[in-house]
Formats: sequence, C-alpha cells, structure tokens
Amino acid sequence: MLTTDTVINAITTLLVTIDPPGLAPIFLGLTVGMTRAQRKQVALRGSLIAFCILAVFVVTGSSVLSLLGISIGAFRIAGGLLLFWIAFEMIFERRNERKEKTSEVAITRDHIHNIAVFPLALPLIAGPGAISAAILLSGSFPSALERSALIGVLALCIAILFLALVIADRIDRFLGNTGRAILTRLLGVILAALAVQFVVDGVKSVFIL
Repeated sequence: MLTTDTVINAITTLLVTIDPPGLAPIFLGLTVGMTRAQRKQVALRGSLIAFCILAVFVVTGSSVLSLLGISIGAFRIAGGLLLFWIAFEMIFERRNERKEKTSEVAITRDHIHNIAVFPLALPLIAGPGAISAAILLSGSFPSALERSALIGVLALCIAILFLALVIADRIDRFLGNTGRAILTRLLGVILAALAVQFVVDGVKSVFIL
C-alpha cells in the first residue's frame, strides 16, 4: 500500500544516491569553457538519458531479478550493503574523488561533446547506487499504479538534479569547500541509515517466513 512514508523514503533515497549538490561542482569541471546555454543543453540531455535508464530499472527491476532466480529480499540485502559502501565513501570524501577522476578521463578521451552520455548520465547520475536504489524501491511499489507513482518520484528527483546543474555555478559559490564537505557527510549518514533499513527488511523477508 502506498503511504506518505514510503514516498518520502523513495524521494530521500533517490536524491541522496543521485546527489545533486555533489554533482554540481563536477558538472562545472566537465563543462569548463562552455556557455550557459551549452551547459543547459548538456544538463538536459544527460538528465533525460539518466531518467530513462533509471525508469527502465524501476519498471523491469523485479522481473529481471525473478528471471535470474534472485529474491527481492536477497537483493535488498546486497543493494543495502552497496548503498552503505557509497555512504561510507560520502562520509570520508572518497566518492567525489572517484567522480572527479571519472570526469577528467572523459574530458581527455571524448573532448566534451559526448559528456551528456558519458560520464554525466552514466555513471555520474545513473550510477550503481542510483540503479540499485531504483531496483530496491521498485520492490516497495509492486502494483502498476504504485510503479507509476515511483516513476513520478524519479522524475521529480531528476528535475531537481537538472535545476541543480543549471545553477551549478551558484551552488558551488554558495556552499564553498566547507559547505560541500558538511552536506556530503550529512547525506552520507542519512544514506547509511537507509541502507541499514534495506538490509534489515531484506533479512526479515528472507529468513522470517
């Protein structure tokens, strides 16, 4: 049954794993030398591609797991552990270092013109954490109507991300190094708690019949 708590949990999980504030300064690095209009075009294309990728996992995630013989409980445990690792990286500032290295490689190899696809859409927005979160959340939205609601939640989160990328220069100036560090660690703690909850729910569904 769809509840307010379930929707809020979905919004929080997706926003934390997508991490709009953390992506803003990296997006600026990817689009250095571009005009504001060009940055907006890259942000729009990357956001739409990422939305399509994550929406596919929202719709087909459980079906793919069933086809592979994996229970949603087992995936909740595995996905929760993965999200916990991402939270660990956020708290100790390892995630941004990895993302910055990814952006540097992309600038060298693809000369910016393909950055909306790689690395912006994949793996910076629709990365392993966001994909895992999408599949995990799809288990809490089993019916077609509830999946539609989850896709709406995903669209809202991607819209927030797009807005953050469009005003990335302002966000970066506003937060500064100290603000980014505080926000990243705070979001990491929240994600760690959500990840533990996923593991607990998975253990209950697997071992408590």
